[in-house]
Amino acid sequence: MSSRPHPPATTGVLPERRRSLLACGMLGTAFMAAIDEIVFHQVLGWHHFYDRSTLGVGLMSDGLLHTAELLALVVGFFLYADLRRRRALASGHAWAGFFLGLGIFQLFDGIVDHKLLRLHQIRYGVDVTPYDWAWNTAALVLLLIGTALAVRAGRDTKAEPAT
Repeated sequence: MSSRPHPPATTGVLPERRRSLLACGMLGTAFMAAIDEIVFHQVLGWHHFYDRSTLGVGLMSDGLLHTAELLALVVGFFLYADLRRRRALASGHAWAGFFLGLGIFQLFDGIVDHKLLRLHQIRYGVDVTPYDWAWNTAALVLLLIGTALAVRAGRDTKAEPAT
């Protein structure tokens, strides 16, 4: 008789599609916020999250955005790790959620932050029209990818044999 522990028996855990979609949607949203904050706010210096006040307020608003994005990344990674640990991750739904999160942040930033609330523009001192088109088109492409992945994941789910 061997003294090695036996591998755990499979518990028949079903993939949690909705939770996989939401956890990775949070990761996608936070990841895109990080890209925006690092590339456009810090590296290129094109704008701050809130540009309707002093430079100090703009920098503080960037810090608050960075804090929120880091918190969302931590929460998203904990949710993702929990799904993986329990073998409940539905990978197709997770990828769909990630791309939907990327696109949702991008479109929200482009429409709500840039145009409706006018918290900031992509750039200043130039015609922003091509930047707006590129920004929002990229958002729509990400949303289309996420939607296509979600549809495919849903079809794959329906094709799975019942256990």
